[in-house]
Amino acid sequence: MSEPWVALEAGADPAERVRVLRRAHERFTEAGTLTRPVRSVVAESWRRSARARVSPEDTGAAVELTGGDLGSYRAEHPLAGVMPLFRELMGTFAMDGEHLLAVCDAHGRLLWVEGHSATRQKAGQMNFVPGARWAESAMGTNAPGTAVAVDRPVQVFAAEHFIRRVQPWTCAAAPVHDPRTGRLLGAVDITGGDGLAHPHSLAFVQAVARAAESQLALLSPPVESRDSVVLTALGRDEALLLTGGRKVRLSRRHSEILVLLAHHPEGLTGDELLCALYEDESVTPVTLRAELARLRRLLGPELLRSRPYRLSVPVESDVDAVERRLGSGAVTAAAAAYAGPLLPASQAPAVSRLRRRLADQLRAALVARRDPDLLADWVHSPWGVDDLPVWQALAQVRPTPPVLARLRELDAELSDARQGGLNPPATTATYLQRPPS
Repeated sequence: MSEPWVALEAGADPAERVRVLRRAHERFTEAGTLTRPVRSVVAESWRRSARARVSPEDTGAAVELTGGDLGSYRAEHPLAGVMPLFRELMGTFAMDGEHLLAVCDAHGRLLWVEGHSATRQKAGQMNFVPGARWAESAMGTNAPGTAVAVDRPVQVFAAEHFIRRVQPWTCAAAPVHDPRTGRLLGAVDITGGDGLAHPHSLAFVQAVARAAESQLALLSPPVESRDSVVLTALGRDEALLLTGGRKVRLSRRHSEILVLLAHHPEGLTGDELLCALYEDESVTPVTLRAELARLRRLLGPELLRSRPYRLSVPVESDVDAVERRLGSGAVTAAAAAYAGPLLPASQAPAVSRLRRRLADQLRAALVARRDPDLLADWVHSPWGVDDLPVWQALAQVRPTPPVLARLRELDAELSDARQGGLNPPATTATYLQRPPS
């Protein structure tokens, strides 16, 4: 079976692939039977479409926004700010290839549909127009609707569309997220003919979506008030605290304390902090109280409270941002916010556990997402260079000679280490536990 991101394998005959998919589509819509040629991402979407009672014989989408309502909604939508970027990156490609650039909101409603005039006119016959609802639950399997339904990039080729009227088309779409909160804003889509079935089309819209998220981050920088407290601790041995309009570089021990208190807003007792910070059981409560006294002088008594030890105001940390985005399924946004392991030199037991948990969650999400660019970013980072499982996942979706060569190197190192009774080569997990040199 083809991998989920491949709509049409290299060298495949598009006409034959269409015939096979149409037969599979007929068997599913008539008998509910799924056969092998259907990609898993499409099969799951067909099932959801059937459960939503979408009719394969539907002739067009419902137009929910028109005239002034559409104009007002578009003007206020966050993606309006990156439409110039979409046009710059995709406009010429759409015009030259007789394709369409489309942008939808998080509900699958098309906000903008631009591109080749003849293609727009043809697409208008099935109401692929601004204001129309192309959510998967309304129009079945289609790239923009399915991309926002599963919050991942999707390519839909010809008869993979659930509604027969849409099957002459091929489309690729990628979700776009708020770079600060990870909230799904909508998706950017390229729609046209069979020429878009190439994997490069999906990679193209993924790159455009990432560029849009970067642009949104520049357009909407974090709001910093004198009352805000922001903690940056990923990829740094010494955390940076922004509070009261000033930046404070914390010592390693103070960094650990702030990370733990930010992670436990309800507070921690002295005994809990002692166990969380020190492996050495001989360390006395007096030592911890001295550290906390120095931290209170640095931050001010109004920020650090005692009995239990806690922060008096909510703290926004980069750890929270990654966890929140992972929790909402915004893997691309989570990866963008991950600047490296949490306080990598720290050996505090609780910090080490939090560091490993965050990295493992992100790694698992990247492997499950199977986005070759995200996987490549991870393995080319200092913390992922020897990460065998991620290299294996990358080799499955991007089997280029350099990737396969690196995978063979890691396999050989692992085999040699096992035969010699040595520890296997470092993976992310061992990197995260490695004591500072």
